[in-house]
Amino acid sequence: MGVPINNVTRRVVFAASGTGPYAFTFEILAATDIAVYRDDTLLTLTTDYTVTINSNGTGSVTLTASPTGATQIAVVGNRTIQRTTDFVTGGDFFANTLNDELDQQTIFAQQNAEGLARALQAPQTDPTTINMTLPRKADRAGKYLAFDEDGNPEPGPTSTNVDDVAAIADEIEAVAAIDTQVATVAGQSAQIATLAPISSSITTVASISASVVAVGALSSAQLTAIAGSTDEMAILAPLSDEMVALAAIDTEIAQVAALNTSDISALAAQTADIAALGPISADITTVADNIVDVQNAEENATAAAASAILANDWATKTSGAVAGAEYSAKYHAQAASSSASSASTSATNASNSATAAANSATAAAASYDSFDDRYLGAKSSAPSVDNDGNALLTGAIYWNTTGNQLYVWTGSAWDAAAFTTSGGVAKTSDTGSAVIPSGTDAQRDGAPAAGYFRFNTDSDSFEGYDGTAWGAIGGGGGATTLTVTNRSGSGVSVPLTNGFLAVTNRSGSTINVPVS
Repeated sequence: MGVPINNVTRRVVFAASGTGPYAFTFEILAATDIAVYRDDTLLTLTTDYTVTINSNGTGSVTLTASPTGATQIAVVGNRTIQRTTDFVTGGDFFANTLNDELDQQTIFAQQNAEGLARALQAPQTDPTTINMTLPRKADRAGKYLAFDEDGNPEPGPTSTNVDDVAAIADEIEAVAAIDTQVATVAGQSAQIATLAPISSSITTVASISASVVAVGALSSAQLTAIAGSTDEMAILAPLSDEMVALAAIDTEIAQVAALNTSDISALAAQTADIAALGPISADITTVADNIVDVQNAEENATAAAASAILANDWATKTSGAVAGAEYSAKYHAQAASSSASSASTSATNASNSATAAANSATAAAASYDSFDDRYLGAKSSAPSVDNDGNALLTGAIYWNTTGNQLYVWTGSAWDAAAFTTSGGVAKTSDTGSAVIPSGTDAQRDGAPAAGYFRFNTDSDSFEGYDGTAWGAIGGGGGATTLTVTNRSGSGVSVPLTNGFLAVTNRSGSTINVPVS
């Protein structure tokens, strides 16, 4: 039975609450037109639930057992997309069958639109040059989805790379907090590489940085002559504590001395930065050990940002194609929605056509009933009522199979019509011959009328009555000779051919003259 299909989403999700009923507002044609899920588990019709369908096509689902532990019950349109009927030329064409077909097509369109609405969609405004085809299986296996600079999908970093970066997330966060200092230190990577083996000594030197600067201002000749120079000793006297400390790190001082003055000056200018790095020396060591991962992290972060932008384009862009001739999910969803709207309009038009067809069918039924009241068909005896059991209409007719006679109802009695089949001319077959009356001269009609036609078995020829006498008609057997009396009174037999006399005229042409 056809029902109007309203423009509603063919999916409803309920909070699990007992056995139901869980009512849905989209129309279905059969209980198998829906799928029911308990959380992520697909349930089975009859075993797990029953369906009640209302007269308008909506309905409800009742579970056979309470969904203990479940949080959601979902009812989704799931009519099998197939066609099991076929209209045959000249066959039956009923309004209810047409309505069912149109309802089914509208349901299919709504199911597809509902599924597309849940898909990842690119915007309608994406460029038409974007190609949203995924990389091949072998290229994308074990990798995150990324997007290139044009917005096309491409294989991203492997899960292992991302896990490595995630494992040093704390260190990355710590480095990010001192990005200015890291940039400064990065500019002096060569010097740091030289100082790395004496990091503990540098820490000590940093604590007496002022003294180191003072010593650094002395030349090597001055340092050599310190022992015998009272002026220089006077300079060193206030630094006796620092000198003691320096004596304990003489090896490291020798290493510092091996550096050029510009490198030491550069380090001296970075004392505050070096001091800031001291508390996170362990983190710096970790970053140094994972420098490749840190570099990859920056690249991956850039790629991830680009991928996020492209993913957004694939999901929501509606202004054009995302890549090549490929469009976003939202673009296709809108197109599907438009198609669904067109389908709905077509369904409305079809419904109107179906109504018109139904009206025509009603009119045809009325016409047939009117005809059926007047021609009652073949019957073995005279009927007293029409085929519907109603009173006979004046002018009604029926064929009497007993007497092979047509009868007409005058309003009070059945009157034989003007003809019967008993006087008709029979035929041997559709491509055979007409069977006309035949007989001897003595068997001719006693009171013939003009136009009578028969086959005469005495003369073996066809003959007809012209209103005055019977005469032979060419084409039959007829007489084979004609007796002609000549001038002397003698009879001469002239041969005939199929009832015709062959006469040759003066020009030599032969004329066949019928002889009766």
